[in-house]
Amino acid sequence: MPQSETQRKAAPAPKEIGAAEAYRVCDPASLGFETTADLPPLDQVIGQERAVRAVDFGIGIRSEGYNIYALGPTGTGKASTILQFLEREAAGLPVPDDWVYVNNFSVPHQPNAIRLPAGKGCEFRGDMEKLIEDLQAAITQAFEGEEYESQRREIAQQVSERQEKQLDALRGQAESRGFTMVRTPAGLAFAPKTEEGETMSRDKYNELPPEEQKRIDEGLESLNQELQQVMRQVRQEEKGGRDSLRELDQQVTTYAAQHLVDDMIEKWAGVPEVEEYLKAVLEDVVESADEFKRSDDESPATFMGITIPAKQRSEAAFRKYQVNVLVDNKGLSGAPIIRESNPNLQNLVGRVEHLAQFGALLTDFNMIKPGTLHAANGGFLILEAREVLLKPYAWDALKRTLKTGMVRIEDVGQQLGFTTTSTLDPEPVPLNAKVVLIGEPMIYYLLHSLDPDFQELFKVKADFDTIADRTAANEVLYARFIAHVCRREKLPPFSKEGVARIVEHGSRTVEDQRKLSVRFLGVVDLVREAAYWAMHRNGGSPDGTIVDRDDVQRAIDEHIHRSARIEERVREMIAQGTIMVDTEGEVAGQLNGLSVSMMGDYAFGRPSRITATTRLGNGDVVDIEREVEMGGPIHSKGVMILAGFLGARFAADRPLSLSARLVFEQSYAGVDGDSASSTELYAILSSLSGLPVAQRFAVTGSVNQRGQVQAIGGVNEKIEGFFAVCKEKGLTGDQGVLIPQANAANLMLRQEVRDAIAQGRFHVYPVSTVDEGIAILTGVAAGEPDAEGVYPEGTVNRLVADRLAELAKKAKEHRREGKIDEGGATDTVAPAPAARTARSTLRGVHRIPGRRALLKRRALGD
Repeated sequence: MPQSETQRKAAPAPKEIGAAEAYRVCDPASLGFETTADLPPLDQVIGQERAVRAVDFGIGIRSEGYNIYALGPTGTGKASTILQFLEREAAGLPVPDDWVYVNNFSVPHQPNAIRLPAGKGCEFRGDMEKLIEDLQAAITQAFEGEEYESQRREIAQQVSERQEKQLDALRGQAESRGFTMVRTPAGLAFAPKTEEGETMSRDKYNELPPEEQKRIDEGLESLNQELQQVMRQVRQEEKGGRDSLRELDQQVTTYAAQHLVDDMIEKWAGVPEVEEYLKAVLEDVVESADEFKRSDDESPATFMGITIPAKQRSEAAFRKYQVNVLVDNKGLSGAPIIRESNPNLQNLVGRVEHLAQFGALLTDFNMIKPGTLHAANGGFLILEAREVLLKPYAWDALKRTLKTGMVRIEDVGQQLGFTTTSTLDPEPVPLNAKVVLIGEPMIYYLLHSLDPDFQELFKVKADFDTIADRTAANEVLYARFIAHVCRREKLPPFSKEGVARIVEHGSRTVEDQRKLSVRFLGVVDLVREAAYWAMHRNGGSPDGTIVDRDDVQRAIDEHIHRSARIEERVREMIAQGTIMVDTEGEVAGQLNGLSVSMMGDYAFGRPSRITATTRLGNGDVVDIEREVEMGGPIHSKGVMILAGFLGARFAADRPLSLSARLVFEQSYAGVDGDSASSTELYAILSSLSGLPVAQRFAVTGSVNQRGQVQAIGGVNEKIEGFFAVCKEKGLTGDQGVLIPQANAANLMLRQEVRDAIAQGRFHVYPVSTVDEGIAILTGVAAGEPDAEGVYPEGTVNRLVADRLAELAKKAKEHRREGKIDEGGATDTVAPAPAARTARSTLRGVHRIPGRRALLKRRALGD
């Protein structure tokens, strides 16, 4: 039976956290300056010693596969730190070579890549353009010379003379046989002659006797056969003449071009590939001498009804001698540093463009465009990991390039068969570059576990932290960082008090008095907003403005106000009683638990009523949130731990004849996390002992099976959330929050809460064990067991132990009387079908007590 209040043992006075312990102040005097304008420039990275060493190592090592993956949340300074180190390293490296593409005269669809000394690519292109112009002038002049024309006429005359000689011989034979050679529109022909020596007409021929006609016909046939033989010889002579003219053209072209090409070869003698290319150019120029002989004054040509000017035709013919400068490092000092924001396949490895002409897509080596891998060759390439992975085929192309050490320009459509347009297969360019991927930790770990190539290609892990120790040196570095932002963005300087407030906010951000946040994205935003409010206070002008502590605080308050709409609505519903939360009175089995709600970039704490009911049962602690699938796995784990604690402490040598039900009242969304497990345990202990819990308290903290209260997250938001509710409903001076002792160093409470603590109107109690907490909540000592394991009279643990012993005794009596089966149910009749149906619709529910035993007895015919 419950003991009377006079028999209860009062709890000792609890330990409280004072206002000074609830916040770590930054002393402005310790910073050593008046305004940030007095501080020197920032020349080091704050709080990233591990990542800095990794980046320094990754940049310095030249072995294959030692590319860098910089992992860390957004705003930790990954990109700026890496860029700083790369700039320092790149300044001491040589400027890499240029790369050009030239025509492959043997296999035109496979252009050749040529490496040239740094800055020489454009010079080579200009030299080739001048060479072609000189060749045009020299060759044209050579073909227009008197000597060339004389040799050409001589060849033509020789061919003509040989042809005429053969025809004259045939003409003489025809005359001797009584025939004459005549020219007709169809060519040469023979006709019989009369006795007077004139050509015989058709009428005279018809008057001849048949024998004479036969003789004439046979003579004509013989002469025609001889004429065919002569004409074959004439055509051979013409072909020989053309060959002689072609050979003459080649000799003239070679004579005109050789010295120009030789001069070019001499200039570029240090590049063997250029010498080979120029020799191929000379051979092609000689073969294409006709193109150089054509004048721009020639009449235009017509193709499919489209007129093409002669000059345009000439330019198209000479495109094959142009030089496509792929990479031009002229003007660089040191190695290149390229950062690609859109790393799709074409932007990484380059592309081959096409030109629509006469209804067809045409291309050549001049339309090859470089990628960022070409531009970063000999230097460094910075990529966002998420962007690379999101772009189709980009990640595979990057890995393939790093594994082969060659940048190959790829056409995805050609590979997949989507297009049949003819394209090029350019010679790959050797790659010598360091690739730096910047991304989130989750992406790194996924790639490391799922992509075997990743481990071989990115061997350097630069892990950027989000927190740093809050030392005096780091506080000064924080101030120098603020000064750096002010100078970079032309913001007014901060006073030492303003800097101190930002330092304190840095500890609040990471919920640790001993640490500072190094996610500087949020710090920079706070600096900008505080500077805005300072200038707003000063009429909008930065001149003469100093950003002080009040400006920083206003920036923080304004940010909270912009984000707190839902928090205010929840608090309003609690004050109106729509959401039931008590801050006064006492109730058994009911406590105020604390949770944190995340709304984007804003988090706020709110109290929730947690209730527990207990009855005779078989040791089940049922989480109703889990029963209806509203509880997450971590929350369910915390509830299961409660059964382990109760059994170990109160039923080590006997059955735990208890059935407990726990619920977050008015919870209409999912619940997860174990920070309410201590609250739920207190509710069960209150229900079992019959001791009411003071509703002026709210509780947070997880618990283990040994009854130790463990640290949780969001402790500041939880305390401030309950304080706001108490303030809304009326502060009584005895309200407070129980937190784990391990979270004492995480307190960075708002000024309003600290003032209430200092004035004794609000309290924060750190507890290490469940016994400490239940004593504060009930006002009754928890009690320590004696040598025989018996708790003192009038303590919470004794009341709980007595109640559990009473339940165990009743369970034994029921079992002996047949009112409870082996499964622990208090009935011998199976549940009604409707009840079974209702229970079976809930996944993960506990078994209906006694059903298995009942079925077992039925199977045995009992």
